[in-house]
Amino acid sequence: MSLTHFDSAGQAHMVDVSGKAETAREAIAEGCVVMSVDTLALVQGGAAKGDVLGVARLAGIMGAKRTSDLIPLCHPLPIAKVALDLAPDPDLPGIRVTATVRTTGRTGVEMEALTAVTTACLTIYDMLKAAEKSMHIEGIRLLRKEGGKSGLYEANP
Repeated sequence: MSLTHFDSAGQAHMVDVSGKAETAREAIAEGCVVMSVDTLALVQGGAAKGDVLGVARLAGIMGAKRTSDLIPLCHPLPIAKVALDLAPDPDLPGIRVTATVRTTGRTGVEMEALTAVTTACLTIYDMLKAAEKSMHIEGIRLLRKEGGKSGLYEANP
């Protein structure tokens, strides 16, 4: 299997997508911020810094929109939708973050969905680190992608 971001000489390059057809694309990614029960209670009760999940949602949206500024070989894309679901989960305990990103274009939005999740998780950590520095971020992965030449991908549960 060859890696598309390297040419025959092994030099990094941006993939030429000019010959691809524009199609509807969607990607869904997830991740979690694991924390103590007490820290989760701060989130659910309204932390002293305010609406942690609301700020994290906005950060995730902004992260998706700035992906090509952060990941060197990503194409800038006209994103049509970014939606984040941030759900407290007492079984972790922590916050489960899911991002859905859509566009119509020549390349997929997997990196945008992953960046949205990562940015939201980092924002949750930042806003709660005064209460708990031992929180950790885990399980960031692509759940699903649809569209383009490679078609549908769905992760194993």
